[in-house]
Amino acid sequence: MSGRKPIPETSVDSFVAQSLGKLREFILAADPPISDQLLEALEKDARSGARKLASEIRKRRLIDLKEKQRLDGLFRFENALAVQGYKLIAGVDEAGMAPLAGPVIAAAAILPDNYRLPGLDDSKKITDERKRDALASEIKKNAVCWSAGRAEVEEIDRMNIYRAGLLAMRRAVCGLNPKPDFALVDARNIPGCPCPQKGIIHGDALCASIAAASLIAKTTRDAYMIEQDRIYPGYGFAAHKGYPTLEHLRALKKLGPLAIHRKSFAPVREALGVQPVQNKLF
Repeated sequence: MSGRKPIPETSVDSFVAQSLGKLREFILAADPPISDQLLEALEKDARSGARKLASEIRKRRLIDLKEKQRLDGLFRFENALAVQGYKLIAGVDEAGMAPLAGPVIAAAAILPDNYRLPGLDDSKKITDERKRDALASEIKKNAVCWSAGRAEVEEIDRMNIYRAGLLAMRRAVCGLNPKPDFALVDARNIPGCPCPQKGIIHGDALCASIAAASLIAKTTRDAYMIEQDRIYPGYGFAAHKGYPTLEHLRALKKLGPLAIHRKSFAPVREALGVQPVQNKLF
């Protein structure tokens, strides 16, 4: 990884004999990780600071091991399909079913074999926006391929949000190049999917490829809503991303609905002074 420093090529005794400041500088940012021999030398050092440093390294190793085990577990669905002969396995998820404004955006991603991205998880579990953006950026950079699909507000109002979400998912899968052999989908099956598929309940938390897709979908939609905030100031889109927060409901009542508002959703129709739509969900 960029910015990390290799441990100097010297004897263990000479290295450990350095000042604690230099030891900490090199060891805690070391690439590759320090050897067991060096760790044991630190643990036997007479200086309490050296032993404390060794304890920190042990804790870091345990954290890294648990993260590796967690990531390995996230690939159990992909691994099971690989045994069956599938090679290009896409994860599919969407973002933006509940908001009152903006499109629903889906993403599909095919991850490389043995890809282990520390911190990869369901986008809903990652509350730090900068961390979500960084993870999504890494996924886009390293994925075999990825694609985003969307269903526009007009389509949501015409066909209902559930069907629009499925449409966005199908568009995301169809946008992949190379084409997937199999799709793992968060919680549902996609009509017209161009490849075999499997829906996984809570897939964004249980499956690596779906988690990757969830991060791309979430960050793509958030970026869109931030841009809408610049176009339509006063509604707070950059903060709430179109979700029905108190701030959004107040702005909707005061300023009125925009073209990007979903006019089939009850709070928007209320602001328009018309009756709610009695659409079936499915």
